[in-house]
Amino acid sequence: MIMLTINGKQYEAQEGQSVLQVALDAGIDIPHLCYHESLSAYGGCRLCLVEITKGRKTILTTSCTYPALEGIVVTTDSEKVRRARRLVMELLLPMAPDSHRIRDLAAKLGVTECRFSEMSVDSNGCINCGLCVRVCSELVGAHAITFAKRGSRRTVEPPFEQEPENCIGCAACVYVCPTDCIRMSDDGDSRKILRWNRTLEMKACEVCGRPFMPVAQIEFALQRAVEPAQPEWFNKCPDCRS
Repeated sequence: MIMLTINGKQYEAQEGQSVLQVALDAGIDIPHLCYHESLSAYGGCRLCLVEITKGRKTILTTSCTYPALEGIVVTTDSEKVRRARRLVMELLLPMAPDSHRIRDLAAKLGVTECRFSEMSVDSNGCINCGLCVRVCSELVGAHAITFAKRGSRRTVEPPFEQEPENCIGCAACVYVCPTDCIRMSDDGDSRKILRWNRTLEMKACEVCGRPFMPVAQIEFALQRAVEPAQPEWFNKCPDCRS
């Protein structure tokens, strides 16, 4: 086990944990948007900034990407940290002005006005946190979307900006998006992931007749099954299986 200090108190951590994980486990509130416990750390939103002192050196860094190390001293709520987070939030607000979560975080951080509201950004709600890209590749394994372009032009989109054939319609990207800018629409026998312009056929339950899962998702699951594939298991919806 590792011992580190956070806000004047000592905490135990397991090797391999990040500072953010240790803080959250201890009930210490550090705002974050791009972190998910089941995905790799990315450090894209910059909201989880903290001050870390190691020896004689103190740095301002993202707590989700900094490993818990023996003897380090972490400060999560200094004036320097609060200033940095407010600046980050001022940059995020113009990117997702309609997001309730972004507005709530801004209010919590004391950001009532944005000095960058007039800057030229495509305010489509995406803050480039990368959660959708990581969940699609790391958990689902579909690799249907990716980052494109660089700098201020950076976007998340399907390859070649076309309908992603690898998208199985699982909606993991919809559920994990912190700003709700990725949406889906279920319309009878079809599902559409609106942001990716992807439309998929739905499988209907042989008992109740209710469409319950995209056919592409079923085929994907059968292909990756560790045990011998049992396609008949997908003939019924979860309610009728139980």
